[in-house]
Amino acid sequence: MRIGLGTLFLVIAFGHSGLAQESPAPFASFDKAGPEVLNDPHDLAFGPDDLLYVADKFGHRIAVIDPETLDLVESLGTGKLPGVHDISFGPDGRVAVAVTGLGSVFVYSSVETLDIAPAAMLSAPRTEGALAHSNGRIYAMAGGTGLLIAYENGKAVASAGSHPGAHDVAEGPDGSVWVADNFNRRLVRYSPELEKLQTVEGPQFGFVGPRYLDIDAFGRLVVADQDAHRIVMIDPDGEDGAVLVGVLGTGRPGKGPNQFDDPEGVAIRGNDYFFADSDNNRIVRYTVAIN
Repeated sequence: MRIGLGTLFLVIAFGHSGLAQESPAPFASFDKAGPEVLNDPHDLAFGPDDLLYVADKFGHRIAVIDPETLDLVESLGTGKLPGVHDISFGPDGRVAVAVTGLGSVFVYSSVETLDIAPAAMLSAPRTEGALAHSNGRIYAMAGGTGLLIAYENGKAVASAGSHPGAHDVAEGPDGSVWVADNFNRRLVRYSPELEKLQTVEGPQFGFVGPRYLDIDAFGRLVVADQDAHRIVMIDPDGEDGAVLVGVLGTGRPGKGPNQFDDPEGVAIRGNDYFFADSDNNRIVRYTVAIN
């Protein structure tokens, strides 16, 4: 039997952690798949209008998706956002967009200005992650330098880490800042002042290439492990440290229920999980199976 490298890694990882005999259960059930109208979609986020905004990498645009039908509603910034990877909405109405092809995080004053010129362009070489934080700062993951940079009023006020090629930056319920450090196969948690608080890594998680994540109301991390073709749920605050709660995906690329092909983005709304099924060029929706 021929086994792919990604599958072999998962077998080895779970074998060493004692999980080979019993895989973690799925944490949600397949609900709906949208049409294949996107072009390598990456991260996604809900806007203030309750629509999904998707960083459509090779469409060089923000694709707006109806979360009920998963149909494309409109496109914003087409051709102005080369290689766009991430989008984040702040509580103050601002929008941060990681424009990878220009090595900048574009900051817009509101969702209504997404099709117009940004109010600011923050330097972040090879950025693939941006966060409009509730504290008013913009956090940019500069994958080209490996630095996580905090911007305030357009100026860099703090930086941390050694995360070359890292992707997402996400805010936890406590205001902490999470980085999907994919090359190092781990997640790293920082304080808003960028003091390192926690690292989630090890064979028990089976990470191959964690790219983007979202965090639910309970503080659990839902992570798109792209190269493993899986979505994992992790409780970072378990009694004995971070613990794997559940897994979606088989570890092999596919298109049916409980299958993904290089998933990238994650957005959570209530009991629903929305994923960018990137190489299938669509958004899929799953519904919660456990609390």
